[in-house]
Amino acid sequence: MARRTVAWVASIVLFVEAGGVALLNWFLGHVVDRQDMSLAGLDPHAMSVSAWIAGGVFGLYLALCGLAALLPALRGRAPAGFGRVLLISAAVVHAVLGAFVVGLVGWGAFAFMMLVLGLIVLTLMAYDGQAGDGARPAAPAGPRSSQDAAPGGGGVSPESGAPGGGALRNGPSGSAAPQPA
Repeated sequence: MARRTVAWVASIVLFVEAGGVALLNWFLGHVVDRQDMSLAGLDPHAMSVSAWIAGGVFGLYLALCGLAALLPALRGRAPAGFGRVLLISAAVVHAVLGAFVVGLVGWGAFAFMMLVLGLIVLTLMAYDGQAGDGARPAAPAGPRSSQDAAPGGGGVSPESGAPGGGALRNGPSGSAAPQPA
């Protein structure tokens, strides 16, 4: 039950972050456009339009990551395929941005980035050990039948190291007879 709760919270936080990033870049684009600010001779209008485009692209990326976190919450299965790749990339982005914002913005922004990183990683790891998208888990290694578990039951022969190995084994009558490999 906690897995779904973590996935729900991660998706909500990612959706809110997507909207916040888009609004922040929209606001910064307007500030640059209204003030006629220029950086190293760049056109202010080109700077404002690029800020709006960057905000839209990054906001869309975070919204897709929120959708990738929402699907496991709804389905109750591990994220798989493209959604898993999106969540892993979002975790890497939040880790790198967390390292940058601690110096640029402060510890509060760093704590927020690490919170989102933790939610994404918990969403990815909470379903560990469960097969995603209907795949079956791997069968446990070990003997398949009682004959394979018996000392002379057709497993790897300690004398030769090969399966069946041509070693002498006791037949049904108790006499030692070569068994075919």
